[in-house]
Parts: sequence; C-alpha cells; structure tokens
Amino acid sequence: MIILKDISKTYSTVTAVRKADLEIPANCIFGIIGRSGAGKSSLLRVMSLLEKPDTGEVYYGGERVDTLKGNELLLRRRRMGMIFQNFNLLGSRNTAGNISYPLEIAGLSKKQIEKRVDELLELVDIPDKKKARMRELSGGQKQRVAIARALAASPEVLFCDEATSSLDPQTTRSILSLIRDLKERLNITVVLITHQLNVIREICQNVAVMNEGFIIESGNVDTVFNSPKEKATQELLHV
Repeated sequence: MIILKDISKTYSTVTAVRKADLEIPANCIFGIIGRSGAGKSSLLRVMSLLEKPDTGEVYYGGERVDTLKGNELLLRRRRMGMIFQNFNLLGSRNTAGNISYPLEIAGLSKKQIEKRVDELLELVDIPDKKKARMRELSGGQKQRVAIARALAASPEVLFCDEATSSLDPQTTRSILSLIRDLKERLNITVVLITHQLNVIREICQNVAVMNEGFIIESGNVDTVFNSPKEKATQELLHV
C-alpha cells in the first residue's frame, strides 16, 4: 500500500499540490484524474520519489520513504517503473538497447541482460522487434518498448504518466489491455495519471480526483463517477 499524508509541493510561487491525503491499495490499478494543471503529475513525482514534498509524508508498505537518501533512495527507486506520454526512449539505441539500459545501470552481466530482454519482449508481445530502431516503430510499439524498459528491474509499482494520451483509440485500448494483463500476471500496483475519462473507466478499480492541487474525492470508480459529490468532479464528468 502507498500512503500519502498531508502532501504539499510548491514550485517558485505556484503551489501544485495542497495537503493531499491518499491511500493506494496494493495490487490494484489506481487512477488519478483531473484537468490540465490540477497537480496530477506533481503528485506523481512526489509519490515516485523523483521529488521531495515540501510538507507531508510518503509511505510504502508501512515504511516512510520520502526521507530516504543516497543508496537507500536509489534502491527504492529501482523498485518502481515509470512510463510517459512521449515514451522517453533513446533514439540512438534499438529496442533491445532501450530495454537493457536500466539493467546495464544495475550491473547485470551481458548474458543476464540478454535473457531478461528476451523475456520482456515476449511479455509485451513484440519479440520480432528486438533489433528495430525507434524510427521504425509505431506509437503503440514504442509504448510497449517503454513498458518493457519500465518492467526490466521487476518493480513493485508501475507509474503511468499520461501513457496513452498521444495514442489513437484502438492503440490506447491495446495498451490498456496490456497493462491490465501485466498487473494480473506480475502482481504489481499500477498508478495511472490521466485526463482521459475513458481510460479510468476502462482499466481502473479506484480513482482520485484532483482540482487546483487538492484531492477533492476518491474511492471506487463506479461510486465516484456515478455519484460525484464535488462540483468540480461533476463538471469534469459533465454530470
């Protein structure tokens, strides 16, 4: 379980996250939704330990992690995977090279890396793209490479920051189906940031709604979407 307590984060004069409290159960797909500028990505960066909160606490499985430093912080981050809207792949490397990058950093041998890369290519269903250059791949295939790279170190949590926003509807459904399947097969927690209502409805079990830096409501997707309590949620859902 991931627990956020009283999280606030300010950049210069802009407060992106305000007194956020949230509990994310283990082994679920949890969505965080809100309009552009609501604070979703800022909350994700704090939750994934890419940035420290100005106030508040972050817990993973009962262990406080926002105070970790040095090697302890590095080891904790290796237990997380991250995928992005724009893929963040290395154009100078082929598919295998992109997937192997975090394994090289972790110090695995060439034999270990090759074995793991082959496993991951099968897992995301692109075994025939092992030597493909990034310019040769479609958007959906690039996102599969990014997912494979994020899973390379066998993380406990997979963070998805607008991972389907640049994809067409058919490819989006394919990627969401893959994420759902990976969650079941690997028994991981998925935290998904998006502004797309259809993505939340399609894949998430629980959802939190953000507005102007605040988490204004959270709970089961059906409950929140069918009976929104807050005006901002109603407006977001066009209720």
